[in-house]
Amino acid sequence: MTDLNPPSLAEAVNAKGFSHAAGFRIVAVTPGHAEVTLARRDNLVQFFGHFHGGVIAALADQAAGIAVTSGMPKGRIGVTVEIKVNFLSPADGSELIARARTLKMSGSIGVATVEVFSKNGASETLSAFCTATMRALDLPAEFR
Repeated sequence: MTDLNPPSLAEAVNAKGFSHAAGFRIVAVTPGHAEVTLARRDNLVQFFGHFHGGVIAALADQAAGIAVTSGMPKGRIGVTVEIKVNFLSPADGSELIARARTLKMSGSIGVATVEVFSKNGASETLSAFCTATMRALDLPAEFR
C-alpha cells in the first residue's frame, strides 16, 4: 500500500497565502475527509451582513482540496480544475463549517463534495453545497 499524505501537510499548505490571511482553521483531516472552519468577521460579509458567496466558495474549495489531497500518495497534491457551488440559504451565523469528502479518485483526477454550514450557537444550517474536481500534481519542493 502507498503511503498517504500526512494530515500535517494540510496545516503546512493552509499556513500560507490566502487561506492563512482569510483565517481558515483546519478542524479535522482523515484520508478522504476534511473539516475546515472560518469565524465571522466584518470584512467577510456582503451588504446584507451574511458571509459573502466568494468567501463560502473559497472555504469549500480549500476543504475539497484538503480532502482529496489527504487520500493521495505522499508527494502529490490536489489542485482545483472545476468547482460548482449551490447557495442554499444565507450564511448569517458566527462561523462557517465546511465538511468535505472525496467521492472518487481515478488516476490523476479526484471529485469531492462539500457541505458548508452556517453555525449559530449550537445550531447549524446548510448554506451551500459544492462539487469540486481536483487534478493530482507533484507537491512543490518546499512541502516535500
